Amino acid sequence: MRRRIRSRIRSRFPLRTAAVAGGIALAAAAAMTAPATASPGASGSAAAADAGSSPRALDVEYFTGPGGHPRHTEVPAATPERLARAARSLSAKEAAADGQVGSVVDNGTTADKLDVVFIGDGYTAGQQEDFHADARSKWEQMSAVQPYASYKDLFNVWTVDAVSNQSGVSGDPSKGVVKDTALGSYFWCDDIERLLCVDTAKVESYAAKAPQADLVVVLSNSTKYGGAGYTLTSQVGYDGIATAASDHADSDQIAVHETGHSLGKLADEYFYPEYGTYTGAEPGESNATKLSAAQLTAQQKKWYRWIGQTSPDGGTVGAYEGGRYYPKGINRPTDNSIMRTLGREFSLPGREAMIAGFYRHASALSSRTATATAVKRSAGIEVDVPKGASLTWYVDGAEVTAANGKTSVTPASLGVPSDGTTHKVTAKATDATSAVKDPALRKLLSGSRTWTVTG
Repeated sequence: MRRRIRSRIRSRFPLRTAAVAGGIALAAAAAMTAPATASPGASGSAAAADAGSSPRALDVEYFTGPGGHPRHTEVPAATPERLARAARSLSAKEAAADGQVGSVVDNGTTADKLDVVFIGDGYTAGQQEDFHADARSKWEQMSAVQPYASYKDLFNVWTVDAVSNQSGVSGDPSKGVVKDTALGSYFWCDDIERLLCVDTAKVESYAAKAPQADLVVVLSNSTKYGGAGYTLTSQVGYDGIATAASDHADSDQIAVHETGHSLGKLADEYFYPEYGTYTGAEPGESNATKLSAAQLTAQQKKWYRWIGQTSPDGGTVGAYEGGRYYPKGINRPTDNSIMRTLGREFSLPGREAMIAGFYRHASALSSRTATATAVKRSAGIEVDVPKGASLTWYVDGAEVTAANGKTSVTPASLGVPSDGTTHKVTAKATDATSAVKDPALRKLLSGSRTWTVTG
C-alpha cells in the first residue's frame, strides 16, 4: 500500500491522481518547472526558484524482486543530508570529463527518432568506459523485448557521462555505506532496501545535455538488485525516470516496465488485497476497465479487438479481475503481463500501446536529406523506414510505381524533367503491422517528406 506523503506538495505543482477512488493520495506529477530537488549541485534557476519552500515528495514505483509485484511509495525529493554531506567538488580533470555526451545508436535525426538517454551514477572519471559498456549492454537487453525488438530502427541511444568522486552506490552492500556520487543514487530509500532513488534535479541537468531526451534511464554502478520508476514530467521533455542497477541480470526489466508507463501510457496491472473494490470512474488507461469482456465487445471499447486472441505473455486476451492496485472492480487484458510482473512480455493490447508510443516520438519515415533547401535532379535522396513498412514515391502528386520500396533515389531517376521549373518529390511510408488494430492509433504509423527539386 502507498505510504503516507512525508511532506507537503505545494499547490502550484500539477497533480496526478494515481487512482481516483479508494483513498489513494494525490501524487506530484513533478512537473519540473521546479526540479525535484534543490540539493547542492543541481543546475538551473528552477532549483533556486523553489528555495525556501516546503520539502516535496515524489511518487515512485519500486520492485520487490524478480517475479514479485511492484509497490508504490512517496519519497522525499531532496537527497538525504547524510549523503549530501559527503559531496566534494570535482577536480579540473574530472570536471572536463563530466557531462560529455556519446552516441551509442545513431539511426537518424533527433526529430525523427525516439531518443533514449542513459546516465551513469557511481562511475569515477576512470570508469566512464565501464559505464558506456554497461549502457550498451542494458540497451541490448531492453531492445530484445518486444515490441522494441521489431522497432530498433526507431531509436537513437545516447550516454551522458556523470563523473562521481567515488565508485559505487550508497546503501550497497549495507545500509550505512555512503558514497559521493554525481546523482546521489542510494539504496534503502524510504527505508526500503531495493528502492534505488536519485536526485531527480541532477538527473535533469545531465539529461538536458543530450539531444531531445525522450526516455531517461539512470544506471547506478552496482550488482545489487534494485530500481525505481519516477512519475514526473521534465522541462527537457521526457516523461519519467527509470533507475536500475547496472550489473544485475534483471534490472533491464525494471526499465522496460517503466517505459510501459512513460511511452505506452499503460496502467500497472498488479493489485494489493488491502485496496478492496474500485468504485471510481472508468480508468483512462487503455489496459484497465470496469467492463467485462462481453461488455467490451458489445460496446466496442478499449481492447475489444484483441479479445479471444492468444497473447505473447501467455493465455488469451479477455478481462481478468484485478489491476491498477485494486483486486476487485477493475479488469486487465491478460493474466500476467510485464505491467503486472517483471520478466513477462507485454500483452497484445500493451504492445499496441507501446508501438503507438514509439510513433508519438519517432516518424515512420525519416531522412537525413534536408527539405529546407531545394535539391538538384542529380542529387541523392535517402530515406529510412521501419522493417515491413510500405514506401511510395510521388512526383508532383503522381505515384512513381517503379520506385516504390526504394530507400535511395534521385529526382532524375523518378522522372523529374529538366524543364527549368521546380517540381515536388514526396516519399510516404506506412507501417502496416498487424500489432496495431485501433484506427486512431494507426494514424500515427504513417509519415511523409517532400523535397523541392530545381529543374
